[in-house]
Amino acid sequence: MQLEKRINAFVKLGEFLSQFTTQGIEKKETVLFNDLFFDGFKHQITIAKENNGWFTENNIVYATESWSNVLNYSNLNNWLNSYNLNQVVPKTVAIIMAGNIPLVGFHDFLCVLITGHDVLVKQSSNDKHLLPFLAKYIEYIEPEFKGKITFTQNKLENFDSVIATGSNNTARYFEYYFKDKPSIIRNNRNSVAVLTGNETKEQLLLLSEDIFRYYGLGCRNVSKLFVPKDYNFDSFFEAMYHWHPIINEAKYANNYDYNKAVYLMSEFDMLENGFLMIKEDLSYASPIATVFYEYYDNKDTLKQKLLNDYKDIQCIVSQNFLGDEVAFGQTQKPNLWDYADGVDTVEFLLKR
Repeated sequence: MQLEKRINAFVKLGEFLSQFTTQGIEKKETVLFNDLFFDGFKHQITIAKENNGWFTENNIVYATESWSNVLNYSNLNNWLNSYNLNQVVPKTVAIIMAGNIPLVGFHDFLCVLITGHDVLVKQSSNDKHLLPFLAKYIEYIEPEFKGKITFTQNKLENFDSVIATGSNNTARYFEYYFKDKPSIIRNNRNSVAVLTGNETKEQLLLLSEDIFRYYGLGCRNVSKLFVPKDYNFDSFFEAMYHWHPIINEAKYANNYDYNKAVYLMSEFDMLENGFLMIKEDLSYASPIATVFYEYYDNKDTLKQKLLNDYKDIQCIVSQNFLGDEVAFGQTQKPNLWDYADGVDTVEFLLKR
């Protein structure tokens, strides 16, 4: 199949997804095969919500809207122009997907198909409804994709390379199990923000999106702050406050209550505002409803620490601190060329 056909199919998918946004779900007459797929995808959203209490409709359509914003000709061509996709020998690439946020494995799925390979997908039980439906839509848009997309719940067999995402424990299992296959193995990572105390109200409001979107379950969510000595958290808490309705959502509230009880019984020092706790801690991975923080004295020392700990960090949110930083409010809006763990998935696939 020609590259132009593959690109065109994903552009059409982006147009389909543009009907499902945080501003509302609205059918557009210009979208191809809408009579077959629009109501069906609405139903899949409902099923996904029922299957996973963390998958609210708002979080699901935030994900679909984010993908619709990047799946256009300009972005796809800019992304792929730096690669030589003309000499690809099609192979079968297995993907083991996580299920922490809606459509979390879509980028790997896109990378495999856009480079001309076949894809064998093993999904998490937490996120198994949305992607197979979208795959059917792609096959309608471009029939040459039929036979190139397979979903399985069984043991992976007959594949040439693998992309697997999981916890630190499962990553060790993956590394052993797939030791004879070319692979990308991903494990736990977290994102951090470096604050100076000079952030504007708008920047801190944007940071709240990096913290709370998807309940903080994504590797691109900020779970830790680095702040200067004597940092005043008043402005931070003020900027977080507009997220306070999140405490009305049962799964989040249960985690908040549980973690607060643990901290209180353990006599840990922490600050909280009724829906978010912050605690001084050296770890990067904080529990739900909690953000860790750590003080720094010297920016150069902090830069070196973050560079040394790169295997634990997905994104660094800051302004004019590091060259490879993410702007406030942008962690959940990656570009197509923002690869998980900094590993170029397309380059990996071109070498298979």
